[in-house]
Amino acid sequence: MSKKRGLRSRLTQYGDEEFALFLRRGFLKAAGFTDDALDRPIVGVLSTASDFNPCHGTVPRLAEAIARGVRLAGGLPFVFPTISLHEAFSFPTSMLLRNLMSMDVEEMLNALPLDSVVLIGGCDKTIPAELMGAVSADVPAIVLPVGSMLAGRHEGVRLGACTDCRRLWAAYRAGTLDEVELGRAHDQLMPTSGTCMVMGTASTMASIAETLGFTLPGAATAPAVSSDRIRIAEATGKRAVEMAKAGAPTPRQIMTRTAVRNASVVLQATCGSTPASRSIWPNSTASDATFRCCSISNRPGTTSWKISTPAAACRRCGGGCAIILTSTRRRSAARRSVRSWRAGQFMWTTRWSARSIARSGRTRRSRS
Repeated sequence: MSKKRGLRSRLTQYGDEEFALFLRRGFLKAAGFTDDALDRPIVGVLSTASDFNPCHGTVPRLAEAIARGVRLAGGLPFVFPTISLHEAFSFPTSMLLRNLMSMDVEEMLNALPLDSVVLIGGCDKTIPAELMGAVSADVPAIVLPVGSMLAGRHEGVRLGACTDCRRLWAAYRAGTLDEVELGRAHDQLMPTSGTCMVMGTASTMASIAETLGFTLPGAATAPAVSSDRIRIAEATGKRAVEMAKAGAPTPRQIMTRTAVRNASVVLQATCGSTPASRSIWPNSTASDATFRCCSISNRPGTTSWKISTPAAACRRCGGGCAIILTSTRRRSAARRSVRSWRAGQFMWTTRWSARSIARSGRTRRSRS
């Protein structure tokens, strides 16, 4: 018997599949659909639109363009929301919520009747969270970054967020820039929607997603407010339908050892953001991609990844981070732990999955 696809798949478990489909059809009719929808490839469009995430201000328009591309290719788009994280609107830090967002993405991809999904992300922790969830769910997925904002100008000087945020604030605190001038420059720091236009974590992760093969060519660099971004969104929708029909490639097929190594090379070649290294390796462990860099090592069949000498590791690869990852293979991960050292700062984030803990019956703590 062939695997059920589209809206006929992942039926609610009432104990009677025919009744479950009958009920689903009823709600689809309530939404204005006909039974023809049951035979179309279903493409989920993951929306991270939020009033608390100004970087994603263009997401609704991107979702419309994706949906247009899906329909042009013969598919049926369904937009659905997940947690949306913004660096300046998350207390105490978005890093503590990244793994929660990844769990949200994973569970939605497992629960919803979709054949492929377009992941709209951008702000620092959103694309990593989406990739982590997609790799765990292993549903055909393609990423669409929202794109970077345009650069501002003040008194003939080009401004870049958020490099100049710190420069201007330091000048203000030092007394070399008064409050009036600070306000004028502030108005031009972030002149449009989109992610920070400097090579921070958002731009870095968009570049890494493209390098890994999760986006269409050029999707990492088109500005958020450009017509190029809209055309890329439409093309992404068309590609998502092709993936839905073929059932491939899945994230684990994309996240190969070669892809992860390429991403690490691009990270260093572009002088990308240091926190990006905290996002590459968690994704590689989730996809079972074996990878070796500096003193990172893992034995085949084991679940521990360790860097034994943080200082040496930083000097050798330039990554600036020491990472200890503990995870079981694929979706059975009970937790992922990440420690990072940078500029004397220490951060500890942990991913708990109650379902996985219940399955494994135990958890282990990895410490350096």
